[in-house]
Amino acid sequence: MKLKQLSIFLENAPGRLYEATQALGEAGINLRSLCISDTADFGVLRILVSDVAAARRVIMEKHLPARVDDVVAAEIEDTPGSLARLLYPFKETRVNVEYMYALAGTSSGKAVMVFRFSDNDRAIEILEANHVKLLDAESFGILENPS
Repeated sequence: MKLKQLSIFLENAPGRLYEATQALGEAGINLRSLCISDTADFGVLRILVSDVAAARRVIMEKHLPARVDDVVAAEIEDTPGSLARLLYPFKETRVNVEYMYALAGTSSGKAVMVFRFSDNDRAIEILEANHVKLLDAESFGILENPS
């Protein structure tokens, strides 16, 4: 169960994050999750959105470089040690976590971890074999057949 994530490369300057998120909002695209990281010159805004294809069009119209990546979302208990338990089966594999971010504090007592693995397909096999609940596009309100 891979999800499509939009990665937008933003100049690290005042107003650039606003410009991207404002354009998405005006287009009626809902942000389902996000993470931003930076270097001295640019930032990477990683987002799950309600309509990936439409979001990519909007961002490209703003002349912001972007790409679509596959990520994996896993639900875990929102308790100390849960992430380590999820990661334990990866210790002896050649599957590496390239990056991840979290959505925590849901009313269900669960947290959601969004991962980009070096091998997403193998990671899904490992997670499923360890009875980790993986979330699909419907879980995030993401259109399966984007416009």
